[in-house]
Amino acid sequence: MATSDTSVVVVGGGVAGLSAALYTGRAGLQTTVVSTGESILRRNAHLENYPGFPAGVNPRLLLDLLEEQVEDAGATFADGRIQRVTREGDGFELLAADGDSYEADYVVAASWSDATYLEGLDVDFLDRGSKTFVGVDDFGSTTVEGLYVAGRLSEQHHQTVVAAGHGAQVGLAVVEDSDVDFYHDWTVPEGYFTERGRDVPPGCTEIDEAARERREAESIERMREAFAEPHPEEPTMHPSLVDED
Repeated sequence: MATSDTSVVVVGGGVAGLSAALYTGRAGLQTTVVSTGESILRRNAHLENYPGFPAGVNPRLLLDLLEEQVEDAGATFADGRIQRVTREGDGFELLAADGDSYEADYVVAASWSDATYLEGLDVDFLDRGSKTFVGVDDFGSTTVEGLYVAGRLSEQHHQTVVAAGHGAQVGLAVVEDSDVDFYHDWTVPEGYFTERGRDVPPGCTEIDEAARERREAESIERMREAFAEPHPEEPTMHPSLVDED
């Protein structure tokens, strides 16, 4: 997988941000996820409407596995709460509450519906009572070139599968707007393209039967390990219900 000098900072480590980072990372873009680790999904008692889990799935386990997958894709993680995003030349500078700063060619804002850290940019804010969202086009792009918004902050439905899908769509939009060649992300059987006299497209991989069986075995073993025991974390409660004493 080729590595690009293009850098992406994803603000927020919920399912939308992680899904975006999965695709930018797999495409070879230098991707950093800056997160407080406080995804609202961790408040969910049991996730029962995510495709592929007929009896539901522990949402904290789902996030843990997605974080592992994103890291395997080459992305890195940083703890922090972004307080301000500003334009710096053709890119962006992001300042966190602890004083750390990050530079990026592209920014994906995938935090909860608090857009105050984007107030220094010329974006379209949408006030909806107690929440403020950011206006985007069909691909998550904002009025600021290089700035994208994914998930709830872009007024998507408050469901995990919607956030995941929108995050993936935004991640692919970043890839397509970068210097990466026209991009696919498929793993196909050996000969799928080459036996038809075609080159394997960028981002695609042909694998033989032995490699397919090995990957499937690794997948089965990883899932067996992940689901062998109940997840150790309890759901977190809404901040308004937490005793501060």
